[in-house]
Amino acid sequence: MSLWYWYTAGSRRRAKVFTLALIIYIDYKALQKREKFIKKSKSDALWKKAHERNAKRVFNLMVELEGLWVKLGQYLSSRADVLPSAFISNLKQLQDSLPPRPLEEVCHTIEKELGKSTKELFLDFDENPLATASIAQVHRATLIDGQKVVVKVQHEDIKKIILEDLKDAKSIVDWIAWAEPQYNFSPMIDEWCKEAPKELDFNHEADNKCEFWLGLDEGIGIWESYQELEITMMESNHWGMRIIDGGGGKGGGSSNDGGNLMVTLVTVVKAVWYSIGSSAMAASCGEIGCRTDENSENTRTVSKNLGCTNKYDSNKLINQVDVLIPEVIQSTEKVLILEYMDGIRLNDFESLEACGANKQKIVEEITRAFAHQIYVDGFFNGDPHPGNFLVSKEPPHRPILLDFGLTKRISSSMKQSLAKMFLATAEGDHVALLSSFSEMGLKLRLDFPEQAMDFISVLFRTSTSASEAAEYAKSLGEQRARNMKIDAFPGDMVIFSRVIGLLRGLSTTLDARIVYHDIMRPFAESVLQEKIAKGPSENAQWINDTPVHSDVEAKLRQILVELGNDDKILGIQVCAYKDGEVIIDTAAGVLGRYDPRPVQPDSLFPVFSVTKGITAGMLHWLVDKGKLNLNENIADIWPEFGTNGKNLIKVHHVLNHTSGLQNALANLREENPLLMADWDECLKRIAMSAPETEPGQEQLYHYLSFGWLCGGIIEVQSHAQVFEHGRTMKLMSAFVFEVLYDWNHASGKKFQEILEEAIVRPLNIGGELYVGIPPGVESRLASLTVDKEDFSKLSKIASRPELPSTFQPENISQLVTVVPALFNMLNVRRAIIPSANGHCSARALARYYAALVDGGLVPPPHSSLSKPPLGTHPHIPKFPSEITSKKQKGKKSKAVGSASKKKGNGYELKMNHSKDFKDGDNGRESNGDVYTRLANDSTGGSSSDASPPKGFAASENSRQNNAIEIFNNPRIHDEFMGVGEYRNLVLPNGKFGLGFRRFSSSDGSFYGFGHSGLGGSTGFCDIKNRFAIAVTVNKMSFGTATRRIVQFVCSELNVPLPDEFSVLNETVPDEESSILRPMIN
Repeated sequence: MSLWYWYTAGSRRRAKVFTLALIIYIDYKALQKREKFIKKSKSDALWKKAHERNAKRVFNLMVELEGLWVKLGQYLSSRADVLPSAFISNLKQLQDSLPPRPLEEVCHTIEKELGKSTKELFLDFDENPLATASIAQVHRATLIDGQKVVVKVQHEDIKKIILEDLKDAKSIVDWIAWAEPQYNFSPMIDEWCKEAPKELDFNHEADNKCEFWLGLDEGIGIWESYQELEITMMESNHWGMRIIDGGGGKGGGSSNDGGNLMVTLVTVVKAVWYSIGSSAMAASCGEIGCRTDENSENTRTVSKNLGCTNKYDSNKLINQVDVLIPEVIQSTEKVLILEYMDGIRLNDFESLEACGANKQKIVEEITRAFAHQIYVDGFFNGDPHPGNFLVSKEPPHRPILLDFGLTKRISSSMKQSLAKMFLATAEGDHVALLSSFSEMGLKLRLDFPEQAMDFISVLFRTSTSASEAAEYAKSLGEQRARNMKIDAFPGDMVIFSRVIGLLRGLSTTLDARIVYHDIMRPFAESVLQEKIAKGPSENAQWINDTPVHSDVEAKLRQILVELGNDDKILGIQVCAYKDGEVIIDTAAGVLGRYDPRPVQPDSLFPVFSVTKGITAGMLHWLVDKGKLNLNENIADIWPEFGTNGKNLIKVHHVLNHTSGLQNALANLREENPLLMADWDECLKRIAMSAPETEPGQEQLYHYLSFGWLCGGIIEVQSHAQVFEHGRTMKLMSAFVFEVLYDWNHASGKKFQEILEEAIVRPLNIGGELYVGIPPGVESRLASLTVDKEDFSKLSKIASRPELPSTFQPENISQLVTVVPALFNMLNVRRAIIPSANGHCSARALARYYAALVDGGLVPPPHSSLSKPPLGTHPHIPKFPSEITSKKQKGKKSKAVGSASKKKGNGYELKMNHSKDFKDGDNGRESNGDVYTRLANDSTGGSSSDASPPKGFAASENSRQNNAIEIFNNPRIHDEFMGVGEYRNLVLPNGKFGLGFRRFSSSDGSFYGFGHSGLGGSTGFCDIKNRFAIAVTVNKMSFGTATRRIVQFVCSELNVPLPDEFSVLNETVPDEESSILRPMIN
C-alpha cells in the first residue's frame, strides 16, 4: 500500500477512528486488570472517571467526523437503558445540533435544486440554522405567501463520506471479532457491504419507486434485521454471549458505579450497524443524496394514515392517535420544505416542565402512533430517536413527529405475523408465538421451544427508568448464557424490533413507564380481528373437510355451525364410537384466539380433569397386572407417604376421592403456580401432606391432589419387581430404605412410560395422547381462551357440597383468570400433572373409552376416513433429565402381555363379562342400529381387521381374531364403578366410583362412566349401549357447547343422557342450565 494512501482525507478519518477505538479498548481492559487489586469504593470512582473521559473522547471525534458517526452517537444517546450515564449525557448533545455548514453551501444547494435563489423563493430566510444533523441542515423561512416553513437542505458530498465510513465500520467489526472472538459479526457486515453500493445508487432508485421498495426489503431490510434485536439479545444474554463483567458485576445501563466493558463495546458495535443501516436507508429515502420527494411522500402517507389534524379531539377512540405531523410544502432530490411547527425538544426537560407537559402521556401517545403505523397501516417510521420528535407548546402538548426518511412498508401477512407474535407474548401463548415465527420466516435453533417466549418477551417488557433498566440489564447479564442460534431472520420483523427498542430508550430518557402490552394491544388485535372473527358464517373451511361417517355426524356438523356462529366455540373436536365403529370424527374452528390455523383431527387439546380418567385407567392397569391391590395401604408401597396421619389411607380411598387430601397442595396457586410443573417436588409435598378428614368418610373432589396421589403410586408401584410391593422395606432401616428408594425411583419406569405401555401403544394412539407433551408436537397444540360471558355468571352458582373448600365457585372465578395463560405455557404443558394436564385429540380419547366400554378390548383400527390416520405420529413419552439421561438412554419399554385364557370371539368376548351393576342385569340387548353410515370405511366394525401393535400378545382366541385386551379382569367394569364385589371400596351414593364419574339409570343401576374437565372437554362411555364419545374444546366455559353436543348425539342414538349433561327441567334454557350445572369436574 502506497504512502500516499495514508495521507488522503479518507485515510485520516480512518486513522482517527481506529486510534480512538484502540485507546478506549486498552483503557477499559487496563482498568479491568487494575480493579482486581483495589477496594470497591475506589473501583467505583475509577469506573465513573473512565466512562466520563471515554464518552468525551467519543463525542469530540463524532462531532469532528460527522457522517455515519453522528448517526451512531444519536443512537447510543437514546439507549439510556444500556449505556452508562456519562455516555448518555455527552452524546445526547448530538440530538440537538452539530456545527453548521457554511451558508454559501446551503444557498448553492437550494438554488441548484429549486432553480431560484433564496431571495426569490422566500420573504425571509434565517441564516442561522435551527439544527444541523449528520446529513442535513434545517433553516426557518417564510414563503412569498407569508407561510412559515422550515427548509431541510442536504450536505454536499455526504455520499462519499458515508461510503468511506462503511469501510471503517467493516474494519472495526473485523478487529473486534479478532480481539473478542465471541463477538464475531463479520458475516453480517460483509453482506451489508455487498448491498450498500446498490442502495446508494440513487439514480437507479429514482427510476422506479416500486424497485426502490423491493431493494429496500431485500437489501437494507436484510442488513437492518440484525440491529436492535441483536442489542436486545445481548441485554438478555441470548445467542450464547456471556457478558464479560467489568469486575464484580460492574457497569451496564446508566449507573455510574461500574464499567461493563463488553456491554459498552458490543452495544457500540451494534450501534455501528444501526448507523450504517439507517444512514443508507436514509440515503434511499431522502436524507442523503437521493430523491427527497420519497421523504415527502412518506410524510404525507403517515400523516394521512394517522388522521393527523391540528384540532384536538378529546373523544378519540381507543385505536386513534393524537399526534401532529408537519405538512409537506415542496420537495426535490436534496431539498425539503415543510410546514413550521413551534415545539420543544424531548431532551429539553426544563422547558417541558415549565409548560406543564406530561412526559408519561407524551411517550404513551408516541407509542400509540407507532403501534398504529405498524399494525394498522403497515407503513412506519423506522427511526424514532428523540431528535425526531417535538412537543407542541400549546395544550394539550401533543407530540410532533418529524423526519420520515427512514420508513418501512410491510405486507399484510407480515402485519398479521407481527401482531400474532406480539399478542402471543402478551398472552403467554407459546404455540401461537412459534406459529408466528414460522409464518414470518424466523428460524431459531432452540433446545426447547419455550425459550422463544423468553427470547421475545425481552423485547416487549415494560419500560423502566434508567436506574431500573440498569439493574435489569445487569440481572440478565448474570444469567447463564443460552445457545440460541438464528438460521433465518426476516428484516421486517427486526426493523419492527428495533423500533420497539428505540421507543424503550425514549421512555427511559423521559423516565416514563410504558406497558407495551396494554398500549399496543388494541392495534395488534385489530389486525387479527377480521381473520379470527370469521366463524362458520364467513369461513367455508371452518369445519374440517373430512368425509362424513354417518347421518348423525352430518346433523352434528350443522349444530357445530350454529354454536360457532353464536361464538360458543373457538376450536372443537368430536369423536364417537358405536358398537366398535367410528360414527363421528369431526374437527372445527381454530387452534387459538390469536392462532387462526384450523383445528385438525390430530390437533392436541388440553383437557384438564379429563386426564383423571386416563390416570385412573393406568392405576387399574397395575391392579390388573397384579402389581397393586386396591385395598392396600399406600404407606406400605410408598413409605414416605406414611407420615402426618396418612398411614391408613388406602389405594381405593384415593380413587374414590375419600382420602381426606382434597385440599393438599392447593396453596401452590398462591405460592407459585409453576411449582405444579415440578413433578418430584409435588410428589415430595403430597407425601408430607396431612389429611383433613378420616379416610373413607367423605367424598370430596380431589381436583389437583388426585393426580399426584395416583402418580406417586403408579411410579412407586412400577418398581414392584425390586421390592415386592415395598413390604420388604418395612424391615429396612430408614437410612437403607431412603438410599434404595431413591435409587429405585430414578432407575424404574416413569409415569409417562407406564402411560405408553398401558394405554398408548395397545390402542395405537401414539402422538395423540400425552400427560406432559414432548418436544416436537408444538405445531399441533390448541391454545386456551375463556368464554368471559359464561364465567361472568359465576355468582349464580351456589356452593357445591361435593367440592372441597378451595374449589368452590368463588375460587373457580379466580382460577379462570389465570388458567389459560398458565396452561398455554410450554413448560406447564410439558409437566406431568396427572389430574389436569392431559393433551389429546378427541379421536384418541374416544378410542380409549371405546376400549373401556368393552372391558379393555381394543377396537379395530380407527376410521380410515380421518387424515392423518390415527397412530401415525411418532410418540415420545419420556423426557430424561440431565442426571438420568445416560441411564435411560437406549432403554426400551417392555411390551405388555395380555395372555387371557378366556374363550370367545372378538368383541362379543368382553361383552359377556358385563354383569349386574346393582341388582338387575346390566347386559345389553341390541335394538339394531339407530343411525345410517354414509361413508364406506374399510376399517369399520370387523374385528378381523384389528392387528395388535408390535410387542403385544393376546389370548388364544384373541390372537386368531387379532384382538388385544388391555385388562384381563372379567369384572373390570365393576371395578371402575365400584359396584358388585367392589362396592365396599367406595362411598355409597357418591358420584365417583374408583377413579371415574359414574352414570346411573332411573332404577339406580350404573350403566356408564367417564370424566369431564374444567372448561368443557369430556370423555365417557355407555356400557349397555356400547357407546363412547369424546369432546375437546379450547374455549373454556361451563360446558354449554359440550352439553348441547352430547344431548344431540345421545338423542339421535337413543341412548341414555348422563345427568351431568342434562337440563334440570324443561323450563330452564340450556344456556342457563350450564351455569346451574357447570361441568367443572
